[in-house]
Amino acid sequence: MARKPDGPLRRGWTTGACATAATKAAYTALLTGRFPDPVSIALPKGEQPVFPLSRESLSDGAATAAIVKDAGDDPDVTHLATIFVTVRPAAPGSGVAFKAGPGVGTVTKAGLPIPPGEPAINPVPRELMREVVEEVAAAHGGAGDVEIEISVPGGEELAKKTWNPRLGIVGGLSILGTTGVVVPFSCSAWIHSIHRGIDVARAEDFPLIAACTGSTSEAAVAKRHGLPETAFIDMGDFAGGMLKYLRRYPVPKLIIGGGFAKLAKLAEGHMDLHSGRSQIDMDWLAAQLGEVGGAAAQVLAAREANTGLEVLNIAKAAGLPLGARIAMLARAEALAMLNGERTEIVVEVFDREGALVGSAGEV
Repeated sequence: MARKPDGPLRRGWTTGACATAATKAAYTALLTGRFPDPVSIALPKGEQPVFPLSRESLSDGAATAAIVKDAGDDPDVTHLATIFVTVRPAAPGSGVAFKAGPGVGTVTKAGLPIPPGEPAINPVPRELMREVVEEVAAAHGGAGDVEIEISVPGGEELAKKTWNPRLGIVGGLSILGTTGVVVPFSCSAWIHSIHRGIDVARAEDFPLIAACTGSTSEAAVAKRHGLPETAFIDMGDFAGGMLKYLRRYPVPKLIIGGGFAKLAKLAEGHMDLHSGRSQIDMDWLAAQLGEVGGAAAQVLAAREANTGLEVLNIAKAAGLPLGARIAMLARAEALAMLNGERTEIVVEVFDREGALVGSAGEV
């Protein structure tokens, strides 16, 4: 995991902002023969960043500009990726068309903001690029009818580190951004991906989907239930963000799978399961051990334990169903967050080796 830098964190710019700036530079060169360098753009919230060009080329029928993405201090997989944009004239009256070049994905599944068959360029970046095309056309006497091709060298490999394969985006990265700004260590991008995963699962009409806290629990759930990869939601630590979205957009049935310690926090009522934002109350966990028959000495040992794993091992050694109790309580908290909506919840709790130690609800 990337270390959070000390001191104030530096913001960065999204792939969509970089593509917009490169579009402005390339279209300006197509109309005037000269690339503005650096090039500035206006973002939705009023910021006006300035981008230096890393590459530029001009021919009779096309202009290409490239910008190296700076994600600031955010651990973004596309940090320092080069965003290439080639602008070509299009048929009169055709407006702006978008094309996925090498390293940029194509949407293949319903449920995303862009329909299947289209380049994975999200709505806000598309609108920003249309706006700069209109701006440049007005300034330099252009018609504004262009094809914009975006490519990212190495993007297909980088995309394997994102949620794109599960979302049905093939061939590369998405060109993203709602504000144009990358906020360091923001939760918003992850929660956005959770939402899109739910949208895709709903569009695919999956009767059962799963959301897991990590790779061990995900592998265990996949093995137990034979679910396809696209039926998994990358919940991670963001149980609350997922459940709030399901409150508005329910699915028939959801398995929440996770490690014992993570789901103990959910059972206690925490909706953000990150270690930096919630901790297990060891007194509470020891009390749960008592509820399933733990003797006074075992409860005391649990209260003095350093980790949830230690408490689980105490329960295992005594043959006590603590995992099942945690699953039951976690399920109750999840159902309370759903506030009576139509998603049926199953909770499965695993140890560090991926063995099931407790479950609640019926698959």
